[in-house]
Amino acid sequence: MSFTVGLVVNPVAGVGGRVGLKGSDGAEVQERAFALGAVPQAAERASVALAELRARRPDVSVLTVAGAMGEAAARAAGIVPEVVFAAADPTSAADTIAAARALAPQVDLLLFAGGDGTARDVLEAVGDALPVLGIPTGVKMHSAVFAVNPRAAGEVAADYSRLRDAEVVDRVDGSPRLFGHLRVPDVPARVQQRKTGSSGVTPDAVSGIAAELGSLVAPGELLILGPGTTTRAVAAVWGADVPVLGVNVLQDTKLLAADVTADQLLKLVAETPAHIALTPIGGQGFLLGRGNQQLSPEVLRAVGLERLHVVATEAKVVALGGRPLLVDTGDDALDRAFPRYVRVGTGWRRTILYPLNHFPSHPLNHPNHPLNERQS
Repeated sequence: MSFTVGLVVNPVAGVGGRVGLKGSDGAEVQERAFALGAVPQAAERASVALAELRARRPDVSVLTVAGAMGEAAARAAGIVPEVVFAAADPTSAADTIAAARALAPQVDLLLFAGGDGTARDVLEAVGDALPVLGIPTGVKMHSAVFAVNPRAAGEVAADYSRLRDAEVVDRVDGSPRLFGHLRVPDVPARVQQRKTGSSGVTPDAVSGIAAELGSLVAPGELLILGPGTTTRAVAAVWGADVPVLGVNVLQDTKLLAADVTADQLLKLVAETPAHIALTPIGGQGFLLGRGNQQLSPEVLRAVGLERLHVVATEAKVVALGGRPLLVDTGDDALDRAFPRYVRVGTGWRRTILYPLNHFPSHPLNHPNHPLNERQS
C-alpha cells in the first residue's frame, strides 16, 4: 500500500539554542543568533528522520517544499522528493502555513521540523484534519506533538496505528499558553509528553540536594547548572540568583557566569575541571536537548558523563509516572554512551536509580540507507 508523507522544515528553528537565546522566533532573534555564531541544524535533523523512515518504508513517497524548507533535507537522506510548493521567504510563519496547506490534501502524514512556534503555524494551517508529527529542532518544544528525537520521528512515521489529540503549547510573554490540539501518532515511548509546570520545591529537599552537590564538587571546580526551578533553588541556597531558563556557571558556590553559550562553556571547561547538574523537564523527563542546547556534545564530552549529576525532588520523579528520562543531544554516539540507569539525587544522601531511554536503532544498520547504497 502506498504511503505519502509531507515535509515542511523551518530552516532557522533552534538557531538560538547553543548561543544561549531562549528561542528562535522572529527576525531580530535569528539575526542575533547568527551574529553570535549559530549554525542551523533543522535540515540535518529532518534528514535523520527521513533516513530512518526510508529505511523502514522503502516505498514511501515524500512531497515537500523547494530548497531549505524540505527538499534539501530529503535529498540528503537519499530521497528524491516531489516538490509541490516554493516559498518566497523560507523563514516566515506565513510561508510555513501556506506550505502546510498546500501539502495537506496530498499526504497521509505531515512531518514538520521546528519548535513550538512551527507547531503553532501547522495548527493554523491544518487543525485536526490531518495526522502530523513534529521532528524536534527547536529550542524549547513544550508541545506534545514532537517525537522524542529525529530518529524516533522516522520510526513513528513508518509504523503507527492510533492517533491522539496532543497539545500545542508555546510561551507568550514568558508564560506557557495552550493554542489548541493536533492529531499525532499515539506512540507514548516515542512521542513526547507536554511539559508540565513545577509543583515547587520544599526547602528541606532543595537544601539537601544543594548539600549533596556541594560535597561532589572540589574547591575551585566549576558547577554548571542547567535550567529549571530546582537548579535555580539550589543556587539560591548558596546565595546565587540565576535565571531560571539559562545555563549558569558557579565556582565555589558563587555565580561565575550567567546565561552562557555553548562556546563560552567549552572555553571554561577547557581551563577548569567542571561538573554539570541537571533537572528533568517536568512531565517530559528530558535531561538534554530541550532548552539547554548550550550543553553541546563537545561540552558534555569535555566535562565527562561521569561528572553529570541529575537532581530532582521526589515529587517530580513520581510525576513522571515511570516514564524514562530522555536525552537528545543530536549526537547518536554520545546518546548511546549514557548509562541505562542514572542516579537522581533527591536530597542529602538520598538517590533514586532511574531508567534512561535509549534508541538503539540506527539507519546505518539498515541496508536501504543511502550511505550503505553508495558503499556497496
